Amino acid sequence: MQVWPGQAYPLGATYDGAGTNFAVFSEAADRIELCLLHDDGSETAVELRETDAFVRHAYLPGVMPGQRYGFRVHGPYAPERGLRCNSAKLLLDPYARAVAGAVEWGEAVYGYHFGRPDSRNDLDSAPHTMTSVVVNPYFDWGDDRPPRTDYHRTVIYEAHVKGLTMLHPGLPDELRGTYAGLAHPSVIGHLRELGVTALELMPVHQFVNDHRLSDAGLGNYWGYNTIGFFAPHNAYASWGDRGQQVLEFKSAVRALHQAGIEVILDVVYNHTAEGNHLGPTLSFRGLDNPSYYRLSADRRYYTDTTGTGNSLLMRSPHVLQLIMDSLRYWVTEMHVDGFRFDLAATLARQFHEVDRLSSFFDLVQQDPVVSQVKLIAEPWDVGEGGYQVGNFPPLWTEWNGKYRDTVRDLWRGEPRTLAEFASRLTGSSDLYQDDGRRPLASVNFVTCHDGFTLHDLVSYNGKHNEANGEGNRDGESHNRSWNCGAEGETDDPAVLELRARQMRNFIATLMLSQGVPMLSHGDEFARTQGGNNNAYCQDNEVSWVRWPEPGAETDGTLLAFTRAMVGLRRDHPVFRRRRFFHGRPVEGTHDELTDIAWFTPEGVEMTARDWQAAQARALTVFLNGNAISEPGPRGERIADDSFLLMVNASAESREFVVPDDHGDNWQVLVDTAKAEVAAEYEAPKVSAGERLPLLGRSLAVLRRPA
Repeated sequence: MQVWPGQAYPLGATYDGAGTNFAVFSEAADRIELCLLHDDGSETAVELRETDAFVRHAYLPGVMPGQRYGFRVHGPYAPERGLRCNSAKLLLDPYARAVAGAVEWGEAVYGYHFGRPDSRNDLDSAPHTMTSVVVNPYFDWGDDRPPRTDYHRTVIYEAHVKGLTMLHPGLPDELRGTYAGLAHPSVIGHLRELGVTALELMPVHQFVNDHRLSDAGLGNYWGYNTIGFFAPHNAYASWGDRGQQVLEFKSAVRALHQAGIEVILDVVYNHTAEGNHLGPTLSFRGLDNPSYYRLSADRRYYTDTTGTGNSLLMRSPHVLQLIMDSLRYWVTEMHVDGFRFDLAATLARQFHEVDRLSSFFDLVQQDPVVSQVKLIAEPWDVGEGGYQVGNFPPLWTEWNGKYRDTVRDLWRGEPRTLAEFASRLTGSSDLYQDDGRRPLASVNFVTCHDGFTLHDLVSYNGKHNEANGEGNRDGESHNRSWNCGAEGETDDPAVLELRARQMRNFIATLMLSQGVPMLSHGDEFARTQGGNNNAYCQDNEVSWVRWPEPGAETDGTLLAFTRAMVGLRRDHPVFRRRRFFHGRPVEGTHDELTDIAWFTPEGVEMTARDWQAAQARALTVFLNGNAISEPGPRGERIADDSFLLMVNASAESREFVVPDDHGDNWQVLVDTAKAEVAAEYEAPKVSAGERLPLLGRSLAVLRRPA
């Protein structure tokens, strides 16, 4: 076999049409062997003799796409110094563009013998581990262009590749649970009809099913256990894992873009699947443990701010390079439109505390590629000081956990929530305005993959996670949920009617709030997980979306209501302002009314006492469509209809007075006591001063044409 010197950059395996360049970083290694793996179980080892700045490299003519490979690292095995090199372990390339196979759990993939964590294990892991794959980078993207949907027009739909498609009755069996399933016209058609503009995919980076879960007959369904930051997860491919998964993922992105739908990836750069000091040796640990991971003062152990056993070392230039190279790769080569960063507070930890000006944020800010896509932070981790909602830099948007908590509290009847609800409804200026951000920094959600589904939020007071095998100890215990009078499934019509109304309340509130709304997949069908609020290990019908049968009637259902509320938001810019409300008239208009006003149910403007009343759970909000301060894309003035939002979160029915002096004639478009959203031409009409009765725990939307 010919071996040429090759280049130190780019890292990974780069096919150029005639052969492949291999390059891998390790400061800890004495020497590294590139192992080409053959289908008969044999391997051909090539020592990487060329070294530049601790990057070892070689070019092999004739090595083609589909070739499986791995690395064997010869060097010190001294856990007390944080060094865990062991040439018996075949290691994945951190820059592998595709990964074949799965881990076969046993002692061979560990660096120590079970029961003796300080021992050295020289069993060969090659027959039992995943392998890296050389891929062909060429793909016909045609005229693919990123939709680049503005944040104020964005509606995010969080979904799991397998969970969304596995039970879809319109998909052929071979496409269920796959990237190709996402691209199927029936799935894309549903997203378009729903009004979704961005599909936020739960982790699709190559991940590992944990040893513990595999032994228990479960699996890491959610996928927050990454081992390959460049490789699409191979189990979601319908037709092979020797690079076919890359082509299939690209095809799905292309199809979604053709439908005007952006693709956002939920990414896990805070830790890897190798776990703590008792975890397997699959890649980073064996290549250069102290360069990739945050180690404790006792170098045998790991500092963990993620709850998974390890944390990547965010002050290492090689870790930062890995993350930035990965992000750029997914944008430039895979054409994705943004990222949601899992446990993003960990990315800000250069040393111990969360630092808003950490190197990672500096790199993102100045990067000409990554800085131009959607960047969404999950702004917390499990370390000290890890809850950082509202504290990310101006370029970033955030999952607003305070929005979720406040909206849940309001509709379940908690006291003293009205004032905070007003802040969350109007874009959370208390969190984002001081650092120059706008309402669109807030990604609003009531439910997501982590926690109860919308159906379960109104059906269970407590979690029911027994199927996870942890004695119901796992998962959040304080869910801010309310079962509406019966725990779990019931045939009580009064309870079922209240639950349906509560779900409509949550959907309506979400779509009427300033910021960026996010729906969780299947909530539009009232998907249930049977009260399991931590279904991370349930790769089965507990987690998969149950779709209605083809031809099923959808009028009067939650699906129809959700579509209508998304459409109402889309059609009216007053619900998706790009700037915060001012609480005063807008200059340059003849309208003397303020852009927003707050009233008691009696139609009287709210006072400080009204806001602070412990039992206050009802109010009316006036949104002035003639007082939108931001201009349109060509500098034109934006004008819209005006709206009254009447919120009755109390248990009792009550009458709301339509305020005087804010418009004489109104149409009642939405009343969550009813399943349907009224068409504008047939909506009931009310006038200023009239009384409108609202059921307990319901919401009404009144429109005054411009």
